[in-house]
Amino acid sequence: MDISARTVLIVGGTTGIGRGLAQRFLDAGSTVTVGGRNTEQVEGADGLETVRVDVTDPASILAARDEVLAKHPDLDLVVTMSGVMLTEDLRDPGHITQAETTIAVNLLGTIRVIDAFTPHLIGRGAGDIITVSSGIGFLPFPLMATYGASKAAVHSYTESLRAHLAGTGVGVTELVPPAVANAGQEKLNPNALPMGDFLDEVIGLLTRTPTPNEIVVERAASLRWAERDGTYAELLAARSQSLSNLPGR
Repeated sequence: MDISARTVLIVGGTTGIGRGLAQRFLDAGSTVTVGGRNTEQVEGADGLETVRVDVTDPASILAARDEVLAKHPDLDLVVTMSGVMLTEDLRDPGHITQAETTIAVNLLGTIRVIDAFTPHLIGRGAGDIITVSSGIGFLPFPLMATYGASKAAVHSYTESLRAHLAGTGVGVTELVPPAVANAGQEKLNPNALPMGDFLDEVIGLLTRTPTPNEIVVERAASLRWAERDGTYAELLAARSQSLSNLPGR
């Protein structure tokens, strides 16, 4: 994938991995707009444009689409990566609040953003969509049950989307991150991959010819291929130990 001279929208690009990717695209010579609910976090950043969008609100997504396309009718790359990662206690029925929020943002938000921009990209006859799942979508982290389920669904949806868009000129690529050190995550998970190292690997894979359907950095490979490699049960048991941190366990 050529990442230079592109016109890019990253929904969920105001912080974290999205913000890092935005900077890499910008540094490569692309025009980049980042979208999110808290755009003030990046307003004034050199070269980055912003659009306010709440992926749980269909009207907000359509308004953001219209604003971006009015300014950038040549938009040719959409990255949808808004997400929340919430812990849950599945013994407590009250966890449904976290579950509903997670599905609304991670899964329905992804679908709604794609739906908003797919007609434009098909009309151009060229472009790319990048979705973001997670290593947890392939090997659950039981403390964040609905997060893993939502990301597994994003993976499945991406596979179907790629089939639907075959022959349109619109490519579909899935980014599968591991734990990445950001916003204090390195304190909670000492194995979290440093952001710079993660982005270096992602850009290296993304710019290969042909572009892989899935961008899986080395640190995420053990999660992505656990079933194939016969390590799934062992790794799941180890990851389930975190449940002991829940109250009353």
